[in-house]
Amino acid sequence: MAAAKAGDQVKVHYTGRLTDGTVFDSSEGREPLAFQVGAGMMIKGFDAAVDGMSVGDKVTAEIPAAEAYGEAREDLIFDFPKSNFPEGMDPQVGQQLAMSQPNGQQVPVKVKEVKDDVVVIDANHDLAGKDLIFDIELVSID
Repeated sequence: MAAAKAGDQVKVHYTGRLTDGTVFDSSEGREPLAFQVGAGMMIKGFDAAVDGMSVGDKVTAEIPAAEAYGEAREDLIFDFPKSNFPEGMDPQVGQQLAMSQPNGQQVPVKVKEVKDDVVVIDANHDLAGKDLIFDIELVSID
């Protein structure tokens, strides 16, 4: 039976968990996830886990933060003046926002803290700094 390799288009079903067992994403009840192995479309550890699997194989991949969304970076946590928010906007801790980069690209950020005249913004991915566990089933190699 053929094994998935770099360049192959594959479809997988998966469930992603944190090390405490909390499920953060799953394809259950949805179409399988389609991607090209080795094309950088997936986090490094997920891609590596699928490489070499055959259709019908199931694997549990423990992926350290460095091979997932990386370590949380302090330089991505910064103060943003309240005066720069649109008038009438009242940022709240935990709120998801989008900020524009100079090139116009939107970046998701989260409000970490609200102070008198600044809002502490965290631009790290929600899963940065976390080790992940994925249960993966290879559905097809196209």
